[in-house]
Order: sequence, then C-alpha cells, then structure tokens
Amino acid sequence: MSTSPGPPPPADGLLSAARRNLRELAHGLSHASHPSTPLLADAPKLWQRLLPYAVVLALTATFIPVTINVLTSQYDVPGALAGALGVAQAAPLLMLAHRPLQAWWIIFPADIAGALVLLAHSEGRHDVWPWIPPVLVAYLFLLLALGLRETRRTLVAVWAATGAAGLVLHLVAPDRAGGSALLLPILGAVVLVIGGAVRERGEATRRLAEQETISEAERAQRTLLEERTRIARELHDVVAHHMSVITVQADSAPYRISGLPEPAREEFAAIAAAARESLGEMRRLLSVLRSDGTEGDRAPQPGLDRLQQLVEATVRAGLPAELSLAADLGEVPPAVDLSAYRIVQEALANVVRHAPGAHTRISVRTSDGHLHVLVVNGPAPTPASPLESTGTGHGLVGMRERVRLTGGTLDTGPLPDGGFRVAARMPLPPAASPATPSPPEDL
Repeated sequence: MSTSPGPPPPADGLLSAARRNLRELAHGLSHASHPSTPLLADAPKLWQRLLPYAVVLALTATFIPVTINVLTSQYDVPGALAGALGVAQAAPLLMLAHRPLQAWWIIFPADIAGALVLLAHSEGRHDVWPWIPPVLVAYLFLLLALGLRETRRTLVAVWAATGAAGLVLHLVAPDRAGGSALLLPILGAVVLVIGGAVRERGEATRRLAEQETISEAERAQRTLLEERTRIARELHDVVAHHMSVITVQADSAPYRISGLPEPAREEFAAIAAAARESLGEMRRLLSVLRSDGTEGDRAPQPGLDRLQQLVEATVRAGLPAELSLAADLGEVPPAVDLSAYRIVQEALANVVRHAPGAHTRISVRTSDGHLHVLVVNGPAPTPASPLESTGTGHGLVGMRERVRLTGGTLDTGPLPDGGFRVAARMPLPPAASPATPSPPEDL
C-alpha cells in the first residue's frame, strides 16, 4: 500500500525573507532612529554645541548660490526654476544638525526632479548628468550626517535608494548619463561607512563610560559592605566580652549576695540564660561572617597600645613618620580603641600608596570628652614616585564607617602644599566622678 506524499516544503521562504527585509528598510527610511536632539548636544563646552549649527549654516549659504549659478550658467535653466531647484536641493541642509533623515526626504526627491528638468535642455560638451557637481557634493554631506545619526538599516536603505535612482535615470537616458550616476553610490558608500563607524565608536565609548560608572558604584558598595562585615567581626570580641561578664555576674550573684529572695534568684538565672543564648547567636553570626575561615581573624584585636609598633613598622618600610601619643588618654572604650588604630593604619597605608616617602605626623590625644586622631602627611618627594596615580577613595569608606559607628566625625581632604589630612573625632564616655569621702569618725 503506497503512502501519499507529504505536503511540499514551503517555496516562498526567500520571498518572505525579502518582503521582511524590504519592510525593515522601509521602516528605517520612515522612522528616525534618534530623537530630534542636535548633534553634540551633550558636549561640555558651548562652542562645541554651536559647532553643528555653524557648519550647516555655512553649507547652506554655500550650496544655494553655487547650485543656482551652475544651473543657470552651465545648463541654461531659467532663473526662477533654477532658484526653486537650488533652494529645494540645498536649503534642507539646515536640518542636518538635528533631523538629517527628514532632510533626505526633501533633498533626494529634489535632486531627482532636478535631473529630470535637465533632460529638457540641450546637452553641453562638459555637462554632468544626472547629478551635477554641487548636488553630488551636497548629497555627500547629507550622507555623512545620516551616517553619524542613523542605524545601519537606515543607511543601507538610503544607499540602496540612491543607487536605484541613479540606475533608473541612467536607463531613461543612457546617452546622457555620465560618471556621476556611478560615482555617487561609490562615494556615498565610503561616506556612510565612515559616518557609521564614527557613530558606533562614539556609542561604544559612551556605553563603556556608563558601564565603568556602574562598575565603580558597585565596587564602592561592595567595599562598603566588606568593611562593615570586617567591623562586625572585630566588634564581636568587644561585645562578647561584655556579654560574658554579664553571664558570669548573673550566675555568681546568688553565691556572692547572701539572703537573696527566690524571685531575685530566678531573675538572675533568667538574665544568665539570656546572656548565654545571646552569646550563642553571636557565635553563629560570626561563623557566617568569617567566610574565609582564616586564623588571623581570631587574633586579639589591636588598639592604641600597638600604635607605636605600627609606626615603627611604617618607618622601617621607608616612610618617615612621627607619633605623638598622649600619656593620659584615660579609659578608651574598646570600639573607639579599635577604630582609632584602624584609622591610623589605613591613613598610613594611603600615604605609602599615594605619596611614598612623604613626611607624616600622627597625633592621638583627648580633649573635651573626645578622642582626637590626626594623621597629616606632606607631598611626595618626587611627583613620579606614587605607587598609585589615582585612588578610588575606598579606604576612606572604612574610616567613615568606623567613625560613624562610634558616633564621631571624620574630616579628610588635601592640603595646599600637596599633602593630605585625616582628622577623626570620637566621643569618650564621661569620666566617673570620684566618690565623696566620708567624714572621719570621732575618736
């Protein structure tokens, strides 16, 4: 039993693709791919924004009289008709700065009409047809403006329409057709390629700048989050110490204080249980924060007592530094103590990176209930010596986060002599007032 043959494969695949491409080309010719903003509208300087207008004004003022003169003197076109054609073919050049595709819709039909008008006049020995020299040169400027603003699809459609028009005119009067019918598509293709390449390069540069801006913002945000995570890991030791003290005191209170009622014992037991639970939660949180699992994070956190060692290590690295550490700092909270050390550490690291060899002064003192940390460096000895010519400012992010954590303020900025200044001011707890001495007993 023979099977019936299946349906034949569709034979209009190429036709449908051709129709689709023609629709896309027609859409490109009828719809501009950019808003009607002038060329170089985003330029930073005024003369750059005005330059396209000056260029199109100069082109229009040049090609209108030149076209009229060529039509009247070389082709014997009547003055009124030559004036109308010259204005129609050159006046729309004023639109090149902001609407080049709309200008093409005026100039292209005017050029074809001009070529048909020339057919009615006798042919001269040196006549060029269908595109006379002023029309050809002005059309190339039009194509350049299109290449700088429109998409590839539109440029291909414009070039195809230009070539088709030249071919049709050549077939209409093959005995009069000169080299301009072929010259315009060739030169037009070169101009369109140059304009399109410049436009695409500009768009690629703009997208790259936007991507760099986005990447820099993401990098700054990531640095901020990493610094906050680092601060949280370091403050764990501080908070855990206080919670451990609370737990021990709550557990030992019934043994240290005699005669406690049962409700008080239960209250102390609840406090100790809550403190132990909080410590467990903190340890679980810390295990998440310590994603790298390095042993260095488990080392004791540094403080002001290690500033001298930090400065000595910096001096050995080749950075002349002086430390002025007040002897009567008093009681400094652990968070402020750690933050002050990290601020000095980061400030010295910035000096090493951006101004190696610069003389640096570090001052740590207390005043008006605040701890003042000041790091000032001079300019680098030689301008070419910095290890990093530009900085992202991410080191300052950590300083600000630490100072903000303690409720203080941070002031940073360059100095007139080329140096840099970092000044932090962090509050200290009020000093405990001495107990009032009891009056002596009478003997």
